[in-house]
Amino acid sequence: MTTNSTSKHYARKWGAGILAAGLLLGGTGIFPSGTEAASAAANTKVSKPSASLVVLKVNGKITSQTGLFKDGKVWVPVAFMRDSLGMPLSYDKAEKAYSIGTGTAQTKLTTTDYGITISVNNYYIGEYEAKQWNNKLFVPVDLLNDYLGYKSDWSAASGRLNLMKKAQNAVAIKTVSYVKDHKDAPIRLDYPQVSGLASPEAEKAINDTIKQTVMKFAADAEDQITKRAKDDRPYEFDGGYVITYNQDGVLSLITNQYEYTGGAHGMTYRNAFTFSLKDGKRLLLGDLFGANPNYKKQLNAKVAKELKANGGYLGGFNGLNTEKYFYLKDGKAVLFFQLYDYTAYAEGFPEFTFSFKELLPDGSSPFAALK
Repeated sequence: MTTNSTSKHYARKWGAGILAAGLLLGGTGIFPSGTEAASAAANTKVSKPSASLVVLKVNGKITSQTGLFKDGKVWVPVAFMRDSLGMPLSYDKAEKAYSIGTGTAQTKLTTTDYGITISVNNYYIGEYEAKQWNNKLFVPVDLLNDYLGYKSDWSAASGRLNLMKKAQNAVAIKTVSYVKDHKDAPIRLDYPQVSGLASPEAEKAINDTIKQTVMKFAADAEDQITKRAKDDRPYEFDGGYVITYNQDGVLSLITNQYEYTGGAHGMTYRNAFTFSLKDGKRLLLGDLFGANPNYKKQLNAKVAKELKANGGYLGGFNGLNTEKYFYLKDGKAVLFFQLYDYTAYAEGFPEFTFSFKELLPDGSSPFAALK
């Protein structure tokens, strides 16, 4: 079971300051060094890696930059993403964050008291963080695999990593924002909308399903703002999304909506959507794994075992009561529950990962019925 930290202030509570932009990129000098960030960097302790170097390739061609193999992971420098993958890179002094990439793959790296956090489309990626070693900023290659549209081929024997663009669906995805600048109660909700599908009806069905969920949260936020007392702490409402799978005629994504309306911490609500791009249908687990008559029994057994084996279990799990709370990754389905459903708040969103092979042992594709 894995968890994703959900307390927004963990990701947003600033440290003494952002590390110097030039240092993070390995002294490339593309940002001014005489910033307040530079003075903060002077007091920042940097760990030295006990790691092996990784040869980095793009589409089979060796690049001039190197990655690291450390802590059981392959790490790639942000400068490699800029120079070899062609991702635009900028630094926002006011926001104290780096932005790398564009569109649905735009990623922000922010230094906080809790490390260098990563977000994609205003969606906090709790399972990964960036690291600074030898005056360079690195991210785990899994970030590129899971959220940025790349496929990696890692050879531990040769110490070489090859990155290639995934062959993704022919669909355009753009970010739409619902923004209301209420005094002491701002709302910003980012969500995706698709275009370019062969079926206008499928396109509308997908967009309406996502938008309705986000707008319901927006309406609830507006209602809470009207009831807010003048002496209440400032409220906050925001949300983002991340694309987790965009292949095989299927689109899978997660949205998070966060609210703070007083108290010890805010509250985050997660939704996941997996669509057939052919007809716009929102897919359930049974649509993908129904070829195995025992898929639900297998899911329930593994979830029950892992819930009880990990700390924070509050009891009450008697089997899945919805087949909507899941998303897809390469070769995998990830189930999750909401905060407090079965675990304490500090556990975050409990997640349970199943490979397609586990659920379809005959080796068939979960997308076979969608062709």
